[in-house]
Amino acid sequence: LPGLLSLHHPLTAPCTAAAAAMGVRQLAATVAAGGAALLLTGRAADAFYLPGVNPQSFSEGDPVKMKVNKMTSQKTLLPVDYYRLPFCQPEGGPKMDNENLGEFLVGDRIESSPYRLRMKQDMYCEQVCITNLGRGEQKGVSPNKVVRAIRKSYHNNWIVDNLSAASKIEDDTTITTRYWQGFPVGFVASDTQKAYVHNHVNLEIMYHPVETETDKYRVVRFTVEPFSVKHDFEPAEDDDDDTDQDEDGDGADKPYKVATIVNPIPSCNGRNSMHTNYDMVYARGREPQLASGKVLFTYDVIWTENSDLHWASRWDIYLSMDDAIPAKVHWLSIANSLVIVFVLSAMIAAILVRNLRRDYARYNKLATDEEKAEDLEEFGWKLVHADVFRPPGFSPMLLAVCCGTGAQLLCMAIFTILFAAMGFLSPANRGALLMAQLLLYVLLGSVAGYVTARLYKTFKGKSWQKATTLVALGFPGVAFVIFFVMNVIALTQGSSDAVPFTTMLILLVLWFGISTPLVFFGAYFGYKQEAIEFPVNTSNIPREIPDQPWFMGIPFTLLVGGILPFGACFVELYFILSSVWMDQYYYVFGFLLLVFVILVVTCAEITVLFCYFQLCGENYHWWWRSFCTAGSTALYVFFYSFVYFKQLEASKTAATYVLYFGYMGLASLALFLMTGYLGVASSLWFNKTIFASIKID
Repeated sequence: LPGLLSLHHPLTAPCTAAAAAMGVRQLAATVAAGGAALLLTGRAADAFYLPGVNPQSFSEGDPVKMKVNKMTSQKTLLPVDYYRLPFCQPEGGPKMDNENLGEFLVGDRIESSPYRLRMKQDMYCEQVCITNLGRGEQKGVSPNKVVRAIRKSYHNNWIVDNLSAASKIEDDTTITTRYWQGFPVGFVASDTQKAYVHNHVNLEIMYHPVETETDKYRVVRFTVEPFSVKHDFEPAEDDDDDTDQDEDGDGADKPYKVATIVNPIPSCNGRNSMHTNYDMVYARGREPQLASGKVLFTYDVIWTENSDLHWASRWDIYLSMDDAIPAKVHWLSIANSLVIVFVLSAMIAAILVRNLRRDYARYNKLATDEEKAEDLEEFGWKLVHADVFRPPGFSPMLLAVCCGTGAQLLCMAIFTILFAAMGFLSPANRGALLMAQLLLYVLLGSVAGYVTARLYKTFKGKSWQKATTLVALGFPGVAFVIFFVMNVIALTQGSSDAVPFTTMLILLVLWFGISTPLVFFGAYFGYKQEAIEFPVNTSNIPREIPDQPWFMGIPFTLLVGGILPFGACFVELYFILSSVWMDQYYYVFGFLLLVFVILVVTCAEITVLFCYFQLCGENYHWWWRSFCTAGSTALYVFFYSFVYFKQLEASKTAATYVLYFGYMGLASLALFLMTGYLGVASSLWFNKTIFASIKID
């Protein structure tokens, strides 16, 4: 899913019910032991990194390509193609990079640029082109594209040697470097409230000598410092507002001149080798460049050797965001989650283990003649033994389909987080995370078919073709419809989020050509299996259910059932949402794996606890209740998305609302199905275990 998930990055989801299948007594001990091991795994996985791409070495003077990616904004949440604005273009027009399916789906549009760089060759106020940005700002007149982009806080995202640009912002007292979100297109002056464009950039590139090769170098850091410089210029006689290069493409060997600057800053006068700096740009008498009219774009290139920074670790500062979020925050979050797990485990141990031992002793003891004569009335969960495994009264087919889809999504989340925690999904390979999610979901269609078939056969369902078709088309159909609507909105807004028609065809082929046949393949084997065996028989006449106390009603169980799992993972959820909607990096998958396990255990424990209380109240309608109790975690996630939306500086437009809440709703639905399946699986195991341990007359 773009953005969440995927976050762009996967949401936490529950795992299989195997964690719950160890017995109530062993559960807390297992969590403690597994947690201790995963605490070490979290730190190791956070630091482990497989590049995923081969390093590229350059000799001195070799061309180094600089590429441009989509422009992003936290206000609109809609990325825009870089050349949608009237920026300088390379000769012959921009050329699109070969992108994978994941890059298309997340809106990446990587294209060539007119900026010419050569390894270890500094450049001073190199000219790019003269371009007309449009009419000036006036009251009652619609502003030009560049002004609109600046006021919507759009940021440029440039790339050198597959390394994203960091942003360096300087003022009178401080210098701030940020390794996410790129650098702004321009700024709005606080005094005049007019928009100014950044028409000059310092491209600061660090390189590292290759130890195994002579006179070879690799790029290890890329930083852009933008400036707004008002160049008074006269176009060169042969300038036609296009960028011309030499026929051999070596235009970077000599100064590239499209205009004569009348009032140059010291770095642009051509008489001395000085790089542009803050003092030059903001010297007395200098003014920034308005985002209108004809504008000259220039740039400096500054190469710096860094012998300490190796190519293999060049992404570290990006992934840690220069320690903007200390690791201690994640550890505190995990400590908070572990406290919830231990308290819940202790509660289950105190309630279930003690009560179940007492119940076992009472139900299994031999009655004396006096007790038989008194005909003591039984009470508790044993009374519903003839109804506890009765198929759900409301739509058994729908429950089977939801559980099958939840199992498929669950396995996808497990494998994705495991691969990411081991370092196989490198950020250098853009779109890899989303591609992994998509392909794993498609290939795990057989899991959905098998689980649906086994459950539906257990429920004595007859319409197996309809059930299998529903699981093959249900959730993928909902996801595709939402994605199609988002794509139409992105097209109307001119966003790069809009995927080409061929990409839509690829998705349909994956859906109907691979996923659907695998669903039917899994369902075939599921229906060939025997129905799930239960330790007790089900009567023909349903037992009447007594009135239930208020705290066993659906509203209360949903309220309490979801808040504990959500409380165990909401801190990591905040960082995941930040990576999706604020273009930040999220690469602490070791922490995520640990939080994932904590979420799984918490969902299983709270569902089993409520299932026991429900059976003690002689209410045997536990199938849907267990699904919704664990699934209510997703409701908290969706409600939290409203709180998080208020923190965003998003513009209050219809497109922004539909985009944000559409994808958050889809992610919450997926989480609901996953946690719901976990609730049903854990409650089913629990009920089979306790009813197999007593004697039934």
